[in-house]
Amino acid sequence: MQPITTSEQIDHQRRRFFGIAASSIAAAQFIMTGSAAAQSSTGKPAGAAAIKPGTNTSFTALKQIDAGLLNVGYAEAGPADGPAVILLHGWPYDIYSFVDVAPLLASAGYHVIVPYLRGYGTTRFLSGGTFRNGQPSAIAVDAIALMDALKIEKAIVAGFDWGARTADIMAALWPERCKALVSVSGYLIGSQEAGKMPLPPKAELQWWYQFYFATERGRAGYEKYRHDFAKLIWQIASPKWAFDDATFDRSAAALDNPDHVGITIHNYRWRQGLAEGETKYADLEKRLAAAPVIAVPTITLEGDANGAPHPEPASYAKQFTGKYAHRLISGGIGHNLPQEAPQAFAQAVIDVAGY
Repeated sequence: MQPITTSEQIDHQRRRFFGIAASSIAAAQFIMTGSAAAQSSTGKPAGAAAIKPGTNTSFTALKQIDAGLLNVGYAEAGPADGPAVILLHGWPYDIYSFVDVAPLLASAGYHVIVPYLRGYGTTRFLSGGTFRNGQPSAIAVDAIALMDALKIEKAIVAGFDWGARTADIMAALWPERCKALVSVSGYLIGSQEAGKMPLPPKAELQWWYQFYFATERGRAGYEKYRHDFAKLIWQIASPKWAFDDATFDRSAAALDNPDHVGITIHNYRWRQGLAEGETKYADLEKRLAAAPVIAVPTITLEGDANGAPHPEPASYAKQFTGKYAHRLISGGIGHNLPQEAPQAFAQAVIDVAGY
């Protein structure tokens, strides 16, 4: 399927607008943003209301739960009996990427779970002897374990960066646990063999930090300057996002997790084939290396000013074999799409739930 252009989205929104009675004012404002409006129907959650990014600056008190190898810290919002949504953040970000998305979805009737990934925030390993593994499959297993611990049988999974990769893996390997998928930058499942393939020089330049992390100097540098490093990544990945110090500092605190550096370094070294993984994940990684298709209903998103490495939408559309749409979100939106364009992200979750 070819990507849907912004103009096509707007036309689609206008056709839908008159069918949305309960939230007509919010829907009208939403059309002005260039994001898709929800399709209303009896008994389904309402569409996302209009919101200015940065409106919310905190979650309610965080919760902790033992799940798999971890004691997971997570934010929760919305009715406990609502459709479950799990929102997964990326690197070097944290749950505050969804600080505006979560209340939008909660107000629309969803039960929202926003966990800190391993190596972030208040999430901790239950055992000091557990290998601090950054393999993509291990992070996806964490998410499934969290669903089990919370007794969530099936959820919409949505994320960006590492979170999008994790959501993609969940949808590919455990489709019975995933009602639908929202993935920023599309299909991000890879393998060690794929990671060894050289890219054109311009593309390699975008991955400069991956090569830096391959060295012990890089590990030491990230350990010493992790906040400065993260701020630089934010600036490069979202060149038009004018985030302030308070916004950055809220998220940067999550990087002070004692396992953060080890997991980050292992992730990037593993992806280049420079670090070994754990044998218990070997079968999962073998299945992922075959680039499995994703059959659950999916919406992929891309910001029009994403400065991070990302594939072209046409290159991954065939990997989604269920009902599928791609949306380009305009307005100078960078890599951290849910925080920069929370309304568009929330609306994608609402829309894909109706597929």
